[in-house]
Amino acid sequence: MKAFAAAALGLVLSVQAGFAAEPVFPPASRIGLVPPEEMTVSKRFSGFENPEKAAAINFVEMPADAYQPLVNGLTKDALKRQGMSETSRENLKIGTRTGILIGGTMTGPGAGRKWVMAVKDSGVTALIIAQVRGGGDGYSEAQMRDALKSIALRGPVSIEEQVSALPFRLGDMAGFRPVRVMSGNSVLFTDGPQDIVKAVEQPMFIVAASLNVPVPPAERRGQFAHAALNSNQILKDIKVERSESFRFKGQDWHEIVAKAVEVESGQPIIVMQTIRFEPDRYVRMVGLSRVEQRDRNLPRFRNVIDGIDLSP
Repeated sequence: MKAFAAAALGLVLSVQAGFAAEPVFPPASRIGLVPPEEMTVSKRFSGFENPEKAAAINFVEMPADAYQPLVNGLTKDALKRQGMSETSRENLKIGTRTGILIGGTMTGPGAGRKWVMAVKDSGVTALIIAQVRGGGDGYSEAQMRDALKSIALRGPVSIEEQVSALPFRLGDMAGFRPVRVMSGNSVLFTDGPQDIVKAVEQPMFIVAASLNVPVPPAERRGQFAHAALNSNQILKDIKVERSESFRFKGQDWHEIVAKAVEVESGQPIIVMQTIRFEPDRYVRMVGLSRVEQRDRNLPRFRNVIDGIDLSP
């Protein structure tokens, strides 16, 4: 009887362990993994986090053909420019999939440890960025690497489900439709037959919630907004028409309307950037339109902006 009881207990424990090892998929994510102990699904981005240990694992879904250009760009120098000093690099074989896992340390005010992993699948490229800013009470190297190597990928998720999992709520979309969700915290909208928009041939509207970025103090928010606009890689020759701060829905906002040139085509466009600041996060909204369509599209951007609220 004792032997039977011991065997039964062993069976129960092995079943429980099996369940515990199942990968967890954040809402609407094609990427999942077995998270480290006490790390839970984030409500702010696609991935997992443990604020008490200053640790996070972020997921970014990319097209399947993005894998090789992505890996080619993960050089030591490129990572260093992003504040990561590489200490290890490992080629991976996860089932039938190939990948790469790079470990390193973060420099500057956000010192800590960081890992970047890319995995190639037939339908998607998974980019996973993990970091631990905590000291000795954070996660160990082995814990983080085990979690990353437990990655699992699943089939496509509908765009509607992806939008519903974003950390903000959308109201009046003014005729725009979602075409791509990125990193679980941002979404691209357009109006027209094309899902891939080139040279702003169709109006575009992007909503992105902040991701592990401190909210600037009130006196620096105007400067922050201008820096964000000027960092846009598809625009050049930006000429500001209007820049103002205001209060709306009990929060601080900053809005810029500017003329610019689309880099690839040389097409003149109008850009409207609005940032809503809250004590612990912000959401950035950017509308792009060809100049000849500004009178039609700027009011539509305004309708979308006024209807957006951050989720609790």
